[in-house]
Amino acid sequence: LLEKKYIEACEYCKEHKTKIQYGIYGILITAYLAGVIAACSLNFQRALPLFIGTVLVIFFVCWDFLTTKYEDRIAVFFSPAETYLKKHWFWLKWVLCVAFLITFIFWIIFDIAKQGYQHLISFGGLLMYVFLLFIFSKYPNRVVWRPVFSGIAMQFLLGALVMRTNVGFDMFNWLGIQIQTFLEYADTGAKFVFGEKYRDHFFAFKVLPVLVFFSTVMSMLYHIGFMQWLVAKVGWIMEIFMGTTPVESLVAAANIFVGQTESPLMVRPYLPYITISEIHAVMTAGFSTIAGTVFGAYVSFGISASHLLAASVMSAPASLATSKLFWPETEKPMLTRRSDLQMVKSETRNMLEAALLGASSSIKLVAIIVVSLISFISLLAFIDSALSWVGGLLNYPQLDFENICAYMFMPFAFMMGVDWEDSFVVAGLLGYKTFFNEFVAYERLSKLIHNREKGGRMYIDGVKQYMTVRSEVIATYALCGFANFGSLGILTGGLASIAPSKQKEIAASGFRAMIAGTVACFMTACVAGMLVIPNLEVPCHIFLQNAFNSTDFPANSTKLVECCQQLFTSINGSQEIFHGGNYSLSSWKGCCRILDQPALNCT
Repeated sequence: LLEKKYIEACEYCKEHKTKIQYGIYGILITAYLAGVIAACSLNFQRALPLFIGTVLVIFFVCWDFLTTKYEDRIAVFFSPAETYLKKHWFWLKWVLCVAFLITFIFWIIFDIAKQGYQHLISFGGLLMYVFLLFIFSKYPNRVVWRPVFSGIAMQFLLGALVMRTNVGFDMFNWLGIQIQTFLEYADTGAKFVFGEKYRDHFFAFKVLPVLVFFSTVMSMLYHIGFMQWLVAKVGWIMEIFMGTTPVESLVAAANIFVGQTESPLMVRPYLPYITISEIHAVMTAGFSTIAGTVFGAYVSFGISASHLLAASVMSAPASLATSKLFWPETEKPMLTRRSDLQMVKSETRNMLEAALLGASSSIKLVAIIVVSLISFISLLAFIDSALSWVGGLLNYPQLDFENICAYMFMPFAFMMGVDWEDSFVVAGLLGYKTFFNEFVAYERLSKLIHNREKGGRMYIDGVKQYMTVRSEVIATYALCGFANFGSLGILTGGLASIAPSKQKEIAASGFRAMIAGTVACFMTACVAGMLVIPNLEVPCHIFLQNAFNSTDFPANSTKLVECCQQLFTSINGSQEIFHGGNYSLSSWKGCCRILDQPALNCT
């Protein structure tokens, strides 16, 4: 009897499976909304992130439902506007371009008047990189300029949102803080496995567990379909604005969140049918961004999470812009409509399997990072020793790999808007990133950041110990990509295994794609240099001490004058002969000489 009732219940559940699922979903959603309303009524300010997230989810769910069910009606409703735009698009696009250009020129003029000439250098660097890509383009006469200009415009708008608006800055800063907080949960697992003193071996037991944790979370998000949905939305925006094909738009969007070898898997069935220009775009997107898994590692180094997040997002349209300029489309793509494209779904059957797959797949990534760092840093030490020996024969024992890279990349670093005094240091970081990997470069950048935060002398034995915040920010954007020779081999081999029929095209376009990816990161750094206004600089007492302790008397600068004014303001009418405080005697003497103050303190 019990078996009979059980079979009947199972058959009833199978027959009404959809209704039961909807009922359960309805109960869960109702309970969730009740919880949101209760949290908002108790303390709305505290529940504001939850409220905003809920509103966004409801909006996008309704949007997807309406576009899926009423797609034809929506198309008919907007068809008159579409017809009008097509009819008058020739003169409309010129009006929009001229209006944008005039607005941009006026903005540049007023911004330079307010912020200084360095922002103009960054703008000149952006133009220089576009010009160089055009000069060395595969087919300069076949360049379509819409993806180029629209990609740069998207870069600029995203950068302006993050760095010049309070809403955008607060949003990305909040996201960065939440990501940092979220990644700190990896410490719990590391502490359990490696013990209380796991931080004593910072990289092995603090940084690498973050990769495992983040890889697990990304796999779970991929299983529930969230990553595919998010990538599709970002790819659709780039496709609409830039006019790129669905395959290259989706891969560029995917590279914001996943690695250079994982992103092509989302469109794996279509890779054998894409053109060589699309292959070049897919590879460039992989070189110009970083994976979400290593993102957490760089944050744990002390690199700004908000700037890393902004750099990843800004470099996605930049990768398509540089790709279409460096290798223009000369064939007719087979896939030109989004409806022709379906992303590959996750093969995992449940969340537990997805979590296990994400954790196990991170083993290879962790192993590659560990062995590459051991080999690269050891090799770098040997090269430095050999170069120092050769330099000693020529009475220049300071010769090392960083110096050589610095001279190679110094013009590129300066044209991004880096301070001239810091361009040598940033150029060395670019060399480490290109010839080794970005892990080595970010590790060295983190040391510079920590040195600035601790204060102290800026130069020790003629070697600069830290940079300005502006230079640090620009370096963060310039290094944010996988464009190096090691990644060239990884991406070429990975793509060739996914699409064996395109092996010849992949090999032919690999090196050019790496250059295009490098330039995309440099262009993102130029945009950051045009827009960044650092809120935190070296404290004035340290800045003045470094400035006036040098052998040559420093030239006047806005920072120097402001710090001297702050020094004189700090005495508040005191009649002491030497006020002291945080400021040294050399700082007082130097500021008196610059501002020529007739106060008692100077005389």
